Amino acid sequence: MNFKEQGISEEVIKLVTDYVEEIKELLSSDIWDNLFLNCTKNEVLVFWLLYRKNEVNMTEIADYIHVPLNTATGIIQRMERNGLVIRARSEEDKRVVNIGFSEKGMTQFEALVSEIVYYVMKVVGTFTKEEMELFCRMMSKVLQVLRQEHKKEEKPKKVRKIVIE
Repeated sequence: MNFKEQGISEEVIKLVTDYVEEIKELLSSDIWDNLFLNCTKNEVLVFWLLYRKNEVNMTEIADYIHVPLNTATGIIQRMERNGLVIRARSEEDKRVVNIGFSEKGMTQFEALVSEIVYYVMKVVGTFTKEEMELFCRMMSKVLQVLRQEHKKEEKPKKVRKIVIE
């Protein structure tokens, strides 16, 4: 379905594309690298999970970032090679391997959060009280729409029936 079929005017499309072009130019590679410190989306999500839980196993990581276990294993292997995480066998169950922050990983996560907070505060610091209230209401609406879209995407898992003869 194209934009016209969706009821999106050419003015709105131009406004959005112009905005994206300007942002693209303003977010130089230096700023982008500072913001995400050369981390992939999944690595940032693993960082966030580790920060919240301190130590997790591979299944928890795979579930949290919505990837198969083998994909999560590859992500953790790369992060371990880069010295960002540490794998350790569980004391309670030697079959379980737990993942935690390395010192370097925690330092990088703290730097990541600091950079994001820095830029958010720069932007939000320019808002008046009324603009801040409006911004918060708008962000609530964005979350509502995203939640609704997420619910639409959730499909019940199909149970495959295998006929045994």
